[in-house]
Amino acid sequence: MSNEGLKATFFEERDANPELPKGRRVAIIGFGSQGHAHALNLRDS
Repeated sequence: MSNEGLKATFFEERDANPELPKGRRVAIIGFGSQGHAHALNLRDS
């Protein structure tokens, strides 16, 4: 198996706009074992 041609994109805090989700409904879809905690963190932030 070759990883040739694959590229990863990394996002950092400075790439985010914290105002974007304010006043909107956000859905967490297809989360794994950490998803519930991530959803609660997003709700509370």
